[in-house]
Amino acid sequence: MATVKERVKMVIDEMPDDVSIAEILQELAFQLMIDRGIADSDANRVIADTQLESEIEAW
Repeated sequence: MATVKERVKMVIDEMPDDVSIAEILQELAFQLMIDRGIADSDANRVIADTQLESEIEAW
């Protein structure tokens, strides 16, 4: 498994040469959200779609 630093380098290397810092940060934030979602799923910190719909309706 790649280290965080290696993963950041891979993300940047896959982007075009004229990429902005904002675009790099946006992509890294997106990757972080994916990682957190996977970690939540692995730890069973998820809810069913029907439960989510009920919670939204309760707002």
